[in-house]
Amino acid sequence: MALEAKAFKFGDDINTDYIISGKYKFKSNDMNEMAHHAMEELDPHYYERVSPQGGFLVAGTNFGMGSSREQAPLVLIYSNTKAILAKSFARIFYRNAINCGIPVVECDTDLIDEGDDISVDLEAGVVKNVTKGIEIPFAPLPEVMARLLADGGLAAHFRKNGGFAL
Repeated sequence: MALEAKAFKFGDDINTDYIISGKYKFKSNDMNEMAHHAMEELDPHYYERVSPQGGFLVAGTNFGMGSSREQAPLVLIYSNTKAILAKSFARIFYRNAINCGIPVVECDTDLIDEGDDISVDLEAGVVKNVTKGIEIPFAPLPEVMARLLADGGLAAHFRKNGGFAL
């Protein structure tokens, strides 16, 4: 699966309350409505900037630390974030993201700047920074996780296969 979009860059230690503020988590279950508030604590215009064409959220270390609620990866999906690229992820967020159907890529994000045109080949394990003409390798996802993503997440995989199937 290859994806292309612009980079929207953030720093280290982005917790789930930065992804979707706690003040919204319990006000609505409407992900389309909540997506308007994605990343607004750090960039009040993230949704307006990323949603029309889609984009990659690019961060440093420890992305997604905090609660284990699935709203965080879901609001990013609904905001038209195509994938999340970071140096490292909080493990619960990482699995929640895969289970919800948004690709997560661990790679050297120092080589990516805000607004760079990026291409991600999930199968080959290569991030191409088209703007700078460089390639950034990463370890491809294990087959089971790649399958879950291809099916649209864990629930979609279960619906498609009548259970958990490889």
